[in-house]
Amino acid sequence: MNRLFSVAVAAFVLSHGFAVAGETYTDPDKTDADFAIQGEYEGKLHEGEDAVKYGVQLIAEGNGKFQAVAYPGGLPGAGWDGNGPLRIQKRGELKDGKVIIEDTLGKGVVENGQLTIYAPGSNTAIGTLKRIQRQSPTLGAKPPQGAVVLYGGPDDVENWVGGKASEEGLLMQGVTSKQKFGDHTLHVEFRLPYQPENRGQGRGNSGLYLQGRYEVQMLDSFGLEGKQNECGGIYSVASPALNMCLPPLTWQTYDVEYTAGTFDDAGKVVKNPRVTVKHNGVVIHDNVELPGERNTTSAPTKAGPEPGPVYLQNHGNPVRYQNIWAVEKK
Repeated sequence: MNRLFSVAVAAFVLSHGFAVAGETYTDPDKTDADFAIQGEYEGKLHEGEDAVKYGVQLIAEGNGKFQAVAYPGGLPGAGWDGNGPLRIQKRGELKDGKVIIEDTLGKGVVENGQLTIYAPGSNTAIGTLKRIQRQSPTLGAKPPQGAVVLYGGPDDVENWVGGKASEEGLLMQGVTSKQKFGDHTLHVEFRLPYQPENRGQGRGNSGLYLQGRYEVQMLDSFGLEGKQNECGGIYSVASPALNMCLPPLTWQTYDVEYTAGTFDDAGKVVKNPRVTVKHNGVVIHDNVELPGERNTTSAPTKAGPEPGPVYLQNHGNPVRYQNIWAVEKK
C-alpha cells in the first residue's frame, strides 16, 4: 500500500467514524484475557435502609483497558431508573489479575468475577457487584405454526441469495432472503464479534433491513449511549428507547412487528410503514412511523409498494446469525 493510498484510507476511516485495528474474535472460547472481565455486574451498595441497587457495564477497549458505566437502580432493562448513567471518565487497567478504576466518585476493584466498590478516599467497601450473563427471553424461540423458517441450520443457506454458513453452522452476514414479505412478524438471533481495539462503526457492524428498505442497526454498542446509528437504532430515523445491547459474543434477539406502507395507483404514499422492535425482549421502538417515500441509508431495495426481502448487511465485520423465521400477516 503506497503512502498516498494509506493517507486516503485513513481519512475515509476517520471521516466515517470508525477504526479497524487489532484482533477480531468470533469464538467465545478463543478470546483474550480481557474478555472474561468485561461484561455486566449487578448488586447493591450500602446496607439496610440505605441499600441501593446498581448495575455496571465494563467495556473492554483492548490491551487491558476498560471503561465503566454505572446505572442507578440496576442494568438497562433490569431496574435502571433512567438517571445518569454515570460514565466513568478514567479508564481502568488490568494489572496482576485485577482491574482498578479510580474516580472522584470512588474506587472499583474487579477481581474473580466481582466488582468491589469503595467510597472516595476510603479503604472501606460499600458494596460488591457480581458479574452476570443475561440472556434474551426470546432466545431460541420456536417458529409458530405457519411460520417461514429462513434459517434453522446450514441446509437453509439455500433460502438466501449469497447464503453461506460458518464452520459452526451459523449464517454469515451479507445475505438477502429469496422470499419477500409485506406485513410480517420477524425473529432474528445474532451474535456480534468481539473487537476490543475497534471503535464506532468498525466494531461488530451489520444491520437488519426490513423489506430490504429500513435498517435496524446491529453494532457492538455495549455500554454506549443508544443513538440512531447504534445497536437497535433505526438508522437515520429513530434512536432506541433504551440501549439493550449485551456484551459482544452474546446471542441477542430482535423481534419485529412490521406493517408495510400503502400506496395509491400512482405510487404515492398513502400511509407510511410502521414498526415495533424488541431488543432482547425489551420494546425499544413502539409503533414507530417510517418514511414511506424513502429507504434508509445503503438499503438494497428502494421504497415502494412491493414486498421486500430480509437483508442482513455486510459491513466488513463477521456477524453471525441463527434461528431466523417470519410470519406473514394476512
